[in-house]
Amino acid sequence: MTRLPITVADVMSKRVVAVRPGAGFKEIVAAMGRWKVTALPVIEGEGRVVGIVSEADLVLKEELRDRRLGLVEQLRRPDAAAKAGSDRAADLMTSPAVTVGLHASLPQAARLMATRHVKRLPVVDPQGVIQGVVSRSDLLKVFLRPDEDLADEVRREVVDRLFPLSRGQVGVHVEAGVVTLTGDVSDRVLLPVAERLARAVEGVVDVRCELGVEGP
Repeated sequence: MTRLPITVADVMSKRVVAVRPGAGFKEIVAAMGRWKVTALPVIEGEGRVVGIVSEADLVLKEELRDRRLGLVEQLRRPDAAAKAGSDRAADLMTSPAVTVGLHASLPQAARLMATRHVKRLPVVDPQGVIQGVVSRSDLLKVFLRPDEDLADEVRREVVDRLFPLSRGQVGVHVEAGVVTLTGDVSDRVLLPVAERLARAVEGVVDVRCELGVEGP
């Protein structure tokens, strides 16, 4: 039986710390300190995410506490002056929020974090209602899969499918997430395919393909 890909819903934290648009500056700072997070989703209604308020948004108040932005700087940083003079989540937050869907793959979530320069993403359903939060550390959980599980999946999904006639001659060894394929197969063309498919198994750290080809 083919294993379904691991999605964001499988690794996310279902305990969500969020604030309402009317939350005050001190309330937001206190929540970040209590839960040791650097950003909070801002939700309204039944949990629809409308923005994110981060430490970067809050620190503008401290940055600009003793000075006013000049006209040129106001034009260059239009949000900075507004946020520095605000004390509610609705005015401090960045909107629209960067979110990810429940069924997004882990690589999709990782790429989104990298391109948008964020460490955590609210996970939302199709209606935009928050269901959890996924962090960088959550995405790494897949690498905690036992070596035995990885070996079973590589043998089942790669070796058995690509080499049905010579699968008994192929060895699959996994140590600390590194897969080593040994033995001889009949088709040289499939060697790079086997390495690529083994590397795509979620939780695999690296692949060493030492497969040879049968015959003269």
